[in-house]
Amino acid sequence: MKVDVLNLNTEHFVIEHLLDSPVNRQLIESFVVPNNARGLESYLKSQAENDENNNGSRTFLIKDAATGKLACYFSLRTGLIAVRREDGLFDTIPGIELANFAVNDAYRSEGSKIAKIGFHVFDKFILPIVKNVADLIGVQCLYIYALPKEKLIRYYTSLGFMRLPSDAESFVYSHVKPAYDRGCIFMYQGI
Repeated sequence: MKVDVLNLNTEHFVIEHLLDSPVNRQLIESFVVPNNARGLESYLKSQAENDENNNGSRTFLIKDAATGKLACYFSLRTGLIAVRREDGLFDTIPGIELANFAVNDAYRSEGSKIAKIGFHVFDKFILPIVKNVADLIGVQCLYIYALPKEKLIRYYTSLGFMRLPSDAESFVYSHVKPAYDRGCIFMYQGI
C-alpha cells in the first residue's frame, strides 16, 4: 500500500514526491542553504534523483501552497542501528533515517507565513509518513546524523531527538555510520 502524501497537505504547504512534476527540476535549481550545509544543497541537486531511481531513498519537496515555491525538502530511507549487548555481541534496531532535511534559504528570506518552517514540516509531514511506515513494517526509531553544530544539535533536541551515551554512540559509528556522515552526530527518537 502506498502512502498518500497528498492527504498531508496543510493550509500553507503541499507535499510532492521529488519525481511528481517536471517543474520540480527548475525549483530544485533555486534551492540554497547556508554555507555550513552545502552538502544538503548538493544532494538535492545532484544525487536525489539517482537515489530515487535505485530505491536508495525517497525525497519529498514541500512547496508553498499559494505560490508553488520550494520551501523545504527531506529524504527518508530505511536503516538499522547496532546496539551492543552485555555479552559483547550486538543487536540491531530497525529504523528510518531522516537522511536529508533542509529549509530553502531563498524561500525563508522572502518571509514565510510560518515562522518555524522546519518544525512545521517535521510535525505535519515527516512524522506522519514515518508513523504510517511504522504501522506497515517493523520500525522502532527515527534517526539522523546531524552536523556537529551546537545550534543544530539543540534544534534536533527540540524536535524530540536524543543522543546516545558516548560509548554507545561510538559503537553505532563503528558499525553502521555511513562514510558521507563522517563527523556528524547520531541522534534518534522512538516511534
